Amino acid sequence: MSSAAVAFARENHARFLDELKSLLRIPSISTLPEHAGDCRKAAETLAAEFRRIGMENVRLVETAHEGGHPMVYADWLHAAGKPTVLVYGHYDVQPVDPIDEWLSPPFEPTERDGNVYARGAVDDKGQVWMQVKALESLLATGGLPLNVRVLLEGEEEVGGEGIAEYVASKPADLKADFALVSDTEMFAPDLPTLCVGLRGMIYTELEVKGAKTDLHSGMYGGAAPNPFMALAHILAKLKDENGRILIPGFYDDVLPPSKEELAAWRSLPFDEEHYRQTEVGSKTLVGEEGYSVLERTWARPTLEVHGMPGGFTGAGAKTVIPAKALAKVSMRLVPNMTPAKAFEQYKAYVEKIAPAGVDVTVRLIHQGDACLIPVNNKYIQASVRAMHEVWGKDTVFIRSGGSIPIVGDFDRHLGLSSVMMGFGLPDDNLHAPNEKFNLKNFRLGIESLIRFLEEAAA
Repeated sequence: MSSAAVAFARENHARFLDELKSLLRIPSISTLPEHAGDCRKAAETLAAEFRRIGMENVRLVETAHEGGHPMVYADWLHAAGKPTVLVYGHYDVQPVDPIDEWLSPPFEPTERDGNVYARGAVDDKGQVWMQVKALESLLATGGLPLNVRVLLEGEEEVGGEGIAEYVASKPADLKADFALVSDTEMFAPDLPTLCVGLRGMIYTELEVKGAKTDLHSGMYGGAAPNPFMALAHILAKLKDENGRILIPGFYDDVLPPSKEELAAWRSLPFDEEHYRQTEVGSKTLVGEEGYSVLERTWARPTLEVHGMPGGFTGAGAKTVIPAKALAKVSMRLVPNMTPAKAFEQYKAYVEKIAPAGVDVTVRLIHQGDACLIPVNNKYIQASVRAMHEVWGKDTVFIRSGGSIPIVGDFDRHLGLSSVMMGFGLPDDNLHAPNEKFNLKNFRLGIESLIRFLEEAAA
């Protein structure tokens, strides 16, 4: 590669990594109110860096809702006649618990075995910093080859409410030709990968109320309804033993993958037993019968229970029948399904199967659309060319089982297709202890983004 910007990135790689480590030391946990100041510090750090490297109109954009964290906006719009890219990422991170499973402190970045370990290393600070450093390398060696807008958020890990409202209300301020999202992963080491499909989701809370107050189980047990038992009955009727969701009509709108896409997935280097042992770590894999693991995780809807807070869980014994019980339940959706319809089907079914003696409230916490991007999109093809140059291999196209709600917002409100160009690895422990980012991927990811922006401009 002859790109001057790539040469600049190589010369400054050690500095780039040191700067990333400084960003990773900021505990910007968006879901914990006590870290609101850290989230703002992370946003201010990114804004200061954009100013330093030569981006313009840099500012923090406050979110409209109470307790929100600021977004960071920057642009450079001097490439006349060239397309405009909207670059997206997020600086907020997940909580670190269970803390005792970390081999090194989660906010003290540590290098081991060719990786940097820290909360946010790959999701998404490391990948955001790749974007920032790609822009710096281009600005330092002649300017950006196309127009760039950047919008980073601090609430992705808590649903992205603030940025969704902003994108919907400010389309003129975010006018672009395509979006660049670096919040996904490669299918395998050294295998350049583009994610062209995401599952949508609805995240809900079930609340079951029984008696007006907690009751003594000896005096009232056998007569008073138990909200936890009622909740268990409801949850048990949401899926059968083969993993099929029992909500009436839930599968009606599912768009199955094409024969060509299924054939491409079968050609990927996927070892189901290795996946079971190293990524899942369970005795066996479960899920809908008749579908491969990749189909079940990429192209089929799912329903999961995340937690059941409430009742007595302390040391010792307390014989109480709780007055209420809660469960956090989410569903991943696939292309052609809509969050609104899926939620209404789910809510109606839960209310129908609720046992006698309890009242059930079904709340929608947040939602996101599924998406599927055509691989013949010209910006997707620019990415394919760029990554072949950097990695020396053909790009594979995959879907992700996860959800990035902003990708749907970009499509719905701005008319933008997203190039999801990420460089994480399957074993990077997203949302888990010992999160990491491969240092080779950090280095080559920056080079890939530089070459992509050059190709997209051409």
